[in-house]
Amino acid sequence: MEIRDAKVLKAALLLQRNEITEYHVYSKLSGLCKDAHNAGVLRSVAEAEKVHALFWEERTGVKVKASVLKICMRVIMARVLGLTFTLKRMEKIEGTASKHYMALVDDFPEARAFSRQEADHEKALLAMLDEERLQYAGSIVLGLNDALVELTGALAGFTLALGETRVISLAGLITGISAAFSMAASDYLAGRAEGNSRAFKSALYTGGAYIITVALLILPFLLLSEKLHALFITLAVAVGIIFLFNYYLATAKDLDFKRRFAEMTLISLGIAALSFGVGFVLKNLLGV
Repeated sequence: MEIRDAKVLKAALLLQRNEITEYHVYSKLSGLCKDAHNAGVLRSVAEAEKVHALFWEERTGVKVKASVLKICMRVIMARVLGLTFTLKRMEKIEGTASKHYMALVDDFPEARAFSRQEADHEKALLAMLDEERLQYAGSIVLGLNDALVELTGALAGFTLALGETRVISLAGLITGISAAFSMAASDYLAGRAEGNSRAFKSALYTGGAYIITVALLILPFLLLSEKLHALFITLAVAVGIIFLFNYYLATAKDLDFKRRFAEMTLISLGIAALSFGVGFVLKNLLGV
């Protein structure tokens, strides 16, 4: 069946390109998956995408190339951010594809079945997801959140109370590293008390998240000589960390991104402002 309507042809070609691209993406992701069952699910989804692409190729009469850029970006995303985030992100983007399918139902009744198959793919993919990094999301949140709240507050207070940025960075590093060890130890002891067999690994995630956050927040004070400029950049880095982490977690675990981002940002910046005020008061009271 040759498509003569230009609008219908354009929509069909878009779906064809998407399907052949997703075939290559799922095929490559299956190679990254260590779990044999999950790899099999990804391969079966890839084959279904290929069937859809061939269907549209027969209808359009055009052999469409896959988007190499999109394939590379999604494979890199899976390697860096994990399979869960990548698949959830893909399914959210592909949710708009159902509109394209439904727009072609009158011309191609098969499009309705393809749309249902896409929904079944999503259920199969989401059912298989169980990544380690998400199992320890609570530990990561604990370390990251505490580091953001405590260290942004401490650095704001140090900025007003102390002199050079190197002194501030030294005080911040000592405070941050000590707090990271303390937080990790507390998380481990709490886990052991609750009989958690993964208490040690949970503590590593908590401490690791804390240390990485500390390093990022301290960096402006190590690179700049003007302490207020360094503090401003540190606060901007803190907001950036909050944004990126909450976006990742909201996508991977289907959470409310806007509420979590606003809440965490307000708490961190609020504590920083309060600590800056405390530093100002103490500096004047003690005559430092």
